[in-house]
Amino acid sequence: MAFVLSRRDMLAACGGAVVVPPALWAHAESGDERYRTAVVIDGNLVLSTLNGDALVDAATISRVRKSGLTALKQTLGGAGGYADATKDIADMERSIASNAQLFSHVLTVSDIASAKRSGHVGVIFSFESADMHEGRPERVDYFRSRGVLVMGLSYNVQSAFGSGVMVKNGTGLTRAGHEAVGRMNKAGVTVDLSHSDEPSSFDALGIATRPALITHAGCAAVHAHPRNKSDRLLRAVADGGGTIGIYDLSYLGNYPANPTLDIYMRHLTHALAVCGEDHVGIGSDTDLLATDTSPANVAEWDKGEAERKAAGTMAPEEGPLPYVVGLNGPSRWRTIDAKLAKSGYPARVRDKVLGTNFERVFRETW
Repeated sequence: MAFVLSRRDMLAACGGAVVVPPALWAHAESGDERYRTAVVIDGNLVLSTLNGDALVDAATISRVRKSGLTALKQTLGGAGGYADATKDIADMERSIASNAQLFSHVLTVSDIASAKRSGHVGVIFSFESADMHEGRPERVDYFRSRGVLVMGLSYNVQSAFGSGVMVKNGTGLTRAGHEAVGRMNKAGVTVDLSHSDEPSSFDALGIATRPALITHAGCAAVHAHPRNKSDRLLRAVADGGGTIGIYDLSYLGNYPANPTLDIYMRHLTHALAVCGEDHVGIGSDTDLLATDTSPANVAEWDKGEAERKAAGTMAPEEGPLPYVVGLNGPSRWRTIDAKLAKSGYPARVRDKVLGTNFERVFRETW
């Protein structure tokens, strides 16, 4: 299969982060006492701050630490094959080692707590595509041995394991897909259904022996879209003990403009109402620091979008840069926390949304 850029490849290629005006993130220092104890885990972020062996500068280190982030899930492998994924893993390992003053590779749940204590940001390796397995479920075990702890079953289109959200009349998991889910559960890999369609998702939930995640999606009841999940699926994931992360993408609504913070909160609070407080989190699916909105970066982004459209992996209403107005910066988690507090959600619920719901699933699946 020809290599096709994923959205995370595109963010990284475009440089992703820029210097954000202080007004957008200066308030990140407020509420530091709360964030000394809060575990903040984002279900899907892009680390454009890491680039080969290059060292992260002091200003970036300060901004990341002020964000309050404890750990993040980073997609590797894109939509490439085995060789691409293996190289991507090695490159990320090397980048983290070069910047060990700020980042650490999460290999166990206890590594998240260690990152919190030490002031590091833990990086959880993951796949969204299944193309790197090349139709061989036994590759799950190899990649688990390389520290990939979360894996998807398809990236929008059909894979050897199952049908993605852009497949019309999807047929669900293949025989290899059934085996892959079993191997993930046995090996200690969390199954991620973010890009799987409903037939594949329900097939996976039907045979899974451990909770599954939807690390980054929206709610179809708030805005109908192939990447947004039905209440029926959201409830099924929650009933199985899983967690759903809400993303920052244009699929939330307000297309062709970027979604607003109010739209984002409608998805988040709807998920809380459907799934309950123990099963909702944040899965931004954008850059750790900020998405570059400069004309030059927009032009690069548009080129990548044209490739995705030609390849058939581009979803409807895709095109705007991936960010929510009001959340494009390293204080996004604090902003969401403050909005939930203003709406009357107690600290207990907000702590779960910020990260402990994801942490619990990782504990139960790794």
